[in-house]
Amino acid sequence: MTAVRAGRRTVEIHRPDKVLFPGGKGVPEYTKADLVAYYREIAPFMLPHLKDRPLMLERHPNGIDGPMFMQKNVQDHDPDWIRRVEVPKEGGTVLHPVCDDTATLVHFADQACLTLHRWLARVSSDGVLGRPDRLVLDLDPATDDFEPVRATARLLHGFLGELALPAALMTTGSRGLHVVVPLDGRHGFDEVHTFAKDLADTLAARHPDRLTTEARKKDRGDRLYLDVQRNAYAQTVVAPFTVRARPGAPVAVPVGWEQLDDPQLTARRWTIADAAEQARTKPWSGMSGRGRALGPARRRLDALRG
Repeated sequence: MTAVRAGRRTVEIHRPDKVLFPGGKGVPEYTKADLVAYYREIAPFMLPHLKDRPLMLERHPNGIDGPMFMQKNVQDHDPDWIRRVEVPKEGGTVLHPVCDDTATLVHFADQACLTLHRWLARVSSDGVLGRPDRLVLDLDPATDDFEPVRATARLLHGFLGELALPAALMTTGSRGLHVVVPLDGRHGFDEVHTFAKDLADTLAARHPDRLTTEARKKDRGDRLYLDVQRNAYAQTVVAPFTVRARPGAPVAVPVGWEQLDDPQLTARRWTIADAAEQARTKPWSGMSGRGRALGPARRRLDALRG
């Protein structure tokens, strides 16, 4: 066991040499200590995207080749300084962790939490869950070919432009891209989810040979899936700068729209070795304060749908 300084706190790291990402076949090996070091480095860029948001933790106690489980509730053994928020669910509540500081991020790494999944709404200082301030469309390709993802991102960007909605782009660290629309928090989950579904259905209808909103894989064929399910209540999405449980420790990274033209861009372009370099370019710097109401966009969308 070792101890590291994280902001104002010292956090104990158990078995720092434990391999979480085995190496081989051209990818490097990464240990728990490497994961801790990455989250300490990326914290200034990542924490603003986590602040005040309930989290679901994806834990891999024996590394990416071992069993995985998803943790929603704060555990009894978690430090008392970790912030908690009680969120209603059907038949009860869930006591979610919230990550507002580097120490919490480092503690999650010590618990072999590789990926942080965040809510699209924030909680207020008195613990009340607000309305979503993000709408996310997940571009999920049928294969590992990234070109359909790149082409669909351009189509979607243009379509959102028709609706006068700003959008940002993020690699998922897996196979696709996320297109993120900032909202002003006026609309509930049901309204945001319905709008996202109508938007995706309309775009898929324009390009039925390339795009689909079919939830069942057997019905998609080789078409790219426009996934809007993350916008529903109690659903989560991978957080910006979080690590994914794949060989080489790829990272979900915000990118600029101009980077779509980079032939080297893929969903796993960045890893814990270089994601901080991309973060320092501040690719989402223009997104702050651009949250929009959906009313005008809904009227434009309805007009397009006839």
